[in-house]
Formats: sequence, C-alpha cells, structure tokens
Amino acid sequence: MDDARLAEELRLTIGQLVRAVRTADTMPPGEASVLGYLDRGGPMTAADIASRRGVSHQSATKAVRELVGQGLVRAEPHPLDGRKHLLHLTAAGSDRLAQERGRRAEGLGGAIDGVLDAGERETLAAALPLLARLTSHLRDTPRARKPGHRAASDATG
Repeated sequence: MDDARLAEELRLTIGQLVRAVRTADTMPPGEASVLGYLDRGGPMTAADIASRRGVSHQSATKAVRELVGQGLVRAEPHPLDGRKHLLHLTAAGSDRLAQERGRRAEGLGGAIDGVLDAGERETLAAALPLLARLTSHLRDTPRARKPGHRAASDATG
C-alpha cells in the first residue's frame, strides 16, 4: 500500500473508531473537549480554547458558559488582563471528565478483549508509539486550517 492510500485508510479507520467510542459519551463533544483541554493544559482563557479547538470564540464561550453553569468549570479574572477570564477545571469537572473517559475506555477495552486475540493485542500495543509520534508531528507542524474546521486533537477529547 502506498503512503497516500495508507494515510487515507488510517484517517478513515481512526475517525470511525473515535466516533464509535464516543457513542458512550453523555455530554456534548464541545463541552467534553473544553474539560479535556483544561485537564491537560491547566487554566486558560476561552480564546485559548477556541484557538486549540479551531472553533469560533463564540462557540467556545457557549460551551464554557454551560460548563460554568453546571459547576464543572469556574472562571476568575485574568491576573494580567482584567477583560478576560481564566478558566479552571473544578473538582466536579474533573470527576465528570473521568466518568466520560472511563465509559470510553470501558467500551473500547471490552471490544479489544472481545474481538482481538493475544497476538493482535500485542500488535495493537506495538502500534501505539507510532500513532503517538504521528500525532505529535501533526500537532507540532504548522499547517493552514480552513475557517470553521476543528483541530485534530478534538477527536480525542
């Protein structure tokens, strides 16, 4: 298989896998993404989140507003720019994110256990560092993104 075909098959297969895993989610993807960014990256502004997600500031602010209303995120004045708010993941937000991730992992783990034999599980495990390297390269390589397109990292929440 040539590189172009491999890239397309990988993109298609991973996209389908992510969508299948997300069927276990109980919250909107945009809200789960915000919680994930705050968990992985620490406090940030709505503009930071919008930029990372590749969505409009308005879209990110809407998700943040919902999360603040649910007590999953708290906002405090930005220490360097009083016009902005710094967003923090609350303990309840961390718990909710852990529940979402747990449901995803449980479903995927069940599929791995039920479908793959021991040798296939070893092959899958051996592929993880390769997928991580590809992800890092794509994340760290600047490339043009069309307005309105989501960031690739949204696929993992």
